[in-house]
This record gives sequence, structure tokens and C-alpha cells, in this order.
Amino acid sequence: MSWYYDFRHYEPTTPRKVKGGIRAQSRRGRFGKTWWGRRWIDTLEGFDIGARLGRGKSYARSGQVLSIDVEKGRVRAAVQGSRATPYRVEIHLRTYDRADWMRLSHALRERPFFAAKLLVGEMPPGFEEVFLAEGLSLFPERGGDLQTECSCPDWSNPCKHIAAVYYLLAEEFDRDPFLLFRLRGMTRSELLAEVIGTPPEDEASSERREETAFAPEPLAADARFWEAGPLPDDFFGSVRTPPAHAALPKRLGTFPFWRAEEPLLEALEPVYKKASPRGLDVFRGGGDE
Repeated sequence: MSWYYDFRHYEPTTPRKVKGGIRAQSRRGRFGKTWWGRRWIDTLEGFDIGARLGRGKSYARSGQVLSIDVEKGRVRAAVQGSRATPYRVEIHLRTYDRADWMRLSHALRERPFFAAKLLVGEMPPGFEEVFLAEGLSLFPERGGDLQTECSCPDWSNPCKHIAAVYYLLAEEFDRDPFLLFRLRGMTRSELLAEVIGTPPEDEASSERREETAFAPEPLAADARFWEAGPLPDDFFGSVRTPPAHAALPKRLGTFPFWRAEEPLLEALEPVYKKASPRGLDVFRGGGDE
């Protein structure tokens, strides 16, 4: 009886502090900014593991997860706990075979709007119904769909180390929804090749293309090609500070599995904001060296 009591009442421990771990961008409240990121968490909480799942929030936000590698049907991670050696975490999700993916790809080709959204890294509302119509599911349907392992001594499953990886995956799915497809067995490039790829040409269409092709013509010689002409007065055009700061990093999106305490874009934007007027001043010949 004493052994049973000790086993079922696992003593909470304090994790070792980590430098350079993966930190959740969410500081409070719910995880997942997109509908598919939230759907991932809602699905897991619906498996009657919500109380245990919540233990991983502090781990995810404090950077205890050292690495996450998403493969076809499997996630591998290392999470720093109270022991010197990080715990090894594995999460397995059933993958679909090629026949399943061919049916899904055909269904997406018949819905150009969904295919167009995929090209820009988005999943529009209703996208999940495409899976369901083909008898498939993008997200786990039941707790048994996810097979999880952790090398920690905690008896619960998911433990807080697995739960921390769950939360960080939700944020990474926000950034790259194609990781959900990879977990189901198809990478981004493979899926897009099936959805928007062109079919192979037959011999007749190939011959028609060759008949209509024009022979290349050589460029005419120009002795002034290497001569530098005078620069126009408005060579630089209109030079001014940009209306939006850090526009290019914002367009590139968030950094995968960010490890610093402050989100990358929040750190970069004030730097761009200060650099723009300074750069304009230097361009105009003003300011100190």
C-alpha cells in the first residue's frame, strides 16, 4: 500500500533552468492564433487530458524544450526537467497512405480557392471538411490516435514534458500549417506537386510545341554597351522613410521555434523605426559620422 501511494502521488520537482530553449510566443491565455492551431489544442483537451495538459504550459513558456523535430508521422523532442539529462519525448500520429493522399489531392484540385490559400500558407475555414468528406481527418480523432513516450519517471501520459511539446506544436502549426500534413505523411512540396502540378505531356502536344518554337536570334553588337552614360538627376527616385517598419521581416513571418525571451518581430521593429530616419539623414549628407 505504501508503494502504491508513493507511485500514484508523484512528487513535483523543479526543472533545471535552460538557456536557449524554445519559448512559446504566448505569454498568457490560450495557445494558437489560427483556427487550426486552436483546433489542435482543443482536440487534445477534448481527450479528457485537459488538467494534465495544462502542466506543460509553464514548461513551454519558460523555454524548457530544447529541440523539436517534426517528421512524417512522428515528433521527436528533448525537454529539460529536473535531472541533468534532458528527457526524450516522442509523439506518433498515424500517417495516410498514397491512395488516401491521391483522393485528397483530387478533392483539393476541384476546389481552387483552397489550393490558392495553401500556396500562401493558409487553411481557410471549411478546409477540414475536405478531409472528412474523403473519410480522413487532419487532426487526431481520439486519444488512441496519438502514441506518446517520455523518458521521465512521471506515470501520467501525457506528462508535462509531452504537454509542453503539444503547446509549442500549436504555435508552430500557426506559422506553418504544412507541418500538420507532414505529420500525416506528406510534405509541403509533395502535396503542392499533387495539387497544382501539371500532368506529363503526351508526344502529340510535345511535337506541337516544337513546331511553334522560334529559333533564337543573336543580339546585335553595340559598341557602346560598356560605356557608362550620364546619371539622371532623379537616379535615386523618391527617398523617404517607409510607412511600415520592418516590412520585409513581417512578410517573412515568425521564426520557427523561436528561442529568445522576446519575439523576433517585436525586437526588430523598434530597431527599424530608429534606423530609418538615421539612414535618411546620412543619405542627405547630414548627421555625425
